[in-house]
Amino acid sequence: MSKLVARRTLFAALFALGLSGAASAGAPMQGLGQAWPNAVDVSLNPHYHAYTFVVGGITYVQINDAGGNVLGAVGTSGGQFIVLPIGNPQFVSTPQQAAAAIAASPVAAGAIVYNDGATVISAIPLSDGTTALQATTAAAPAMKPSTQTNTMQTCDVVTCSTHGA
Repeated sequence: MSKLVARRTLFAALFALGLSGAASAGAPMQGLGQAWPNAVDVSLNPHYHAYTFVVGGITYVQINDAGGNVLGAVGTSGGQFIVLPIGNPQFVSTPQQAAAAIAASPVAAGAIVYNDGATVISAIPLSDGTTALQATTAAAPAMKPSTQTNTMQTCDVVTCSTHGA
């Protein structure tokens, strides 16, 4: 009988351990909005940090500058985007939402910071020291601000990534 109790106790302990792992896996949003979240930096550019969080099929991507300052974040799923209200959301644009009017001019072409094959996020340094973020689908052309006006123009992924800051 004690063998049966020992097996049940072991099973219960392993089951509880599995549930605690599932609970921590179910809370991947911890750190979103923080300077140094407890997440892997998946940035493609050494001047920026990119962190991803996935909840309920939605991927949240946060971009920080080299000093850990949150520049902005988007939520994306199936080619749809939403700008999150962290960092400088007025400088974040998506296919569904243009950034607020930016008075500063770009000082360099956009540098690709994040690309997971479905979503591409580029960072564009501006003349006033701020950084604009452009999120788009990987299938769509990347965007960069024109150096002559404050409107957006398209460029292909190769052009945008080879002329980064």
